[in-house]
Amino acid sequence: MTAPRPRSHILGILAVTQLVSWGTLYYAFAILAPEIQRESGWRTELVFGAFSWCILVAGLVAAPAGMLLDRYGGRSVMGAGSLLCGIGFVLLGSAHSLLLYFVAWSVLGVAMALVLYEAAFATINREFLQGARRGISTLTLFGGFASTVFWPLTLKLNGLIGWRDTYLLYGALQLALCGPLHLLLTADARLPRRLAVTSAAAVKNFTVKQALRDPAFWKLALAFSANSFIFSALSVHLIPLLQQFGHPIASVVLLATLIGPMQVAGRIGEMSVARRVSPQTVGKLTFATLPAALLALLLFGQWQWAAAVFCLLYGLSNGILTIVRGTIPQTLYGRENYGAISGALAGPSLVAKAAGPLAIAALMHGSRAPYPILALLLLLSLASLGFYLAAIRPQAAGSPIKPMPDSTPR
Repeated sequence: MTAPRPRSHILGILAVTQLVSWGTLYYAFAILAPEIQRESGWRTELVFGAFSWCILVAGLVAAPAGMLLDRYGGRSVMGAGSLLCGIGFVLLGSAHSLLLYFVAWSVLGVAMALVLYEAAFATINREFLQGARRGISTLTLFGGFASTVFWPLTLKLNGLIGWRDTYLLYGALQLALCGPLHLLLTADARLPRRLAVTSAAAVKNFTVKQALRDPAFWKLALAFSANSFIFSALSVHLIPLLQQFGHPIASVVLLATLIGPMQVAGRIGEMSVARRVSPQTVGKLTFATLPAALLALLLFGQWQWAAAVFCLLYGLSNGILTIVRGTIPQTLYGRENYGAISGALAGPSLVAKAAGPLAIAALMHGSRAPYPILALLLLLSLASLGFYLAAIRPQAAGSPIKPMPDSTPR
């Protein structure tokens, strides 16, 4: 039996691997996609559609990945994810046919479910008997710098060696750095559960079946899905939308750079100011911030100050929501089956995340003005807020959900 790793050791490992994994799997594509299209000659919707398919695959395997994390822990599952990342990047860098290009992104989609935030959060929840929320908040600070590091790095590498060798290099980075680091996580898959039983025997936990039978689960899933649709759509189309208000491209790019620092600022605020506030209350403020941001942009978007206010609030909401997604499942449904329940919650969100950019791209073809699209996103954000408030109402009223008896063997 291997002794549990210190918290700082676990967070240090996950901080490095999340920074690298988000940077290589997610942010690098925005820089390399134009080069892929230019060299291959494939249509834009095919180049970007494969990436959306990758996110969809991640959503489809999120729940099974969570079950594996609950059973075997982050060492085995995230280590296997790093191996798949390496294989996927090698396939992607070698892809000269559209079929192999989609196969590569399919492999990387499975890898996403095994190495990104949901997997890291499940690992923290499993390893930390106390203070999982603070561990999740701390980890997201490092993940928030992935775009800051990998956008310029990817741009530089693409200029020096091209997109194919850049992805091959990122595959080697996953195999040589992230894989070995993940293997340094706690080896004994049974240890956290045994300690949890002895230190918190009175805590009741939902099984996955019980969570899926709870109406609040599906309201929460819809709330997160609507938010994911909005955030993924805006991550791709925000700059063109702001340009439609008449702002010059230089100003738009400068305004967009406010989003990243505000994500980090929001997470720092959650750790310091809101750490004694329940995750449900933090979620209320977070879900309410996005409609306020969209309303300001819809009404006053022709002024740069309103666009700046939007970017500030948008970044703040997005940064804190990542923490809420990591802490709410444990708060409502317990920690024993956190990985599986969190994965089931993440599945619909990842599907919505894949659909957002494509759906808004189709709408933008039919409208040269930003107002219809922003109005639609505002309605979705209000629906998201409503679903969230409905999901947490039993807790807000002081009557927490109680799991139903379950005779299934553990």
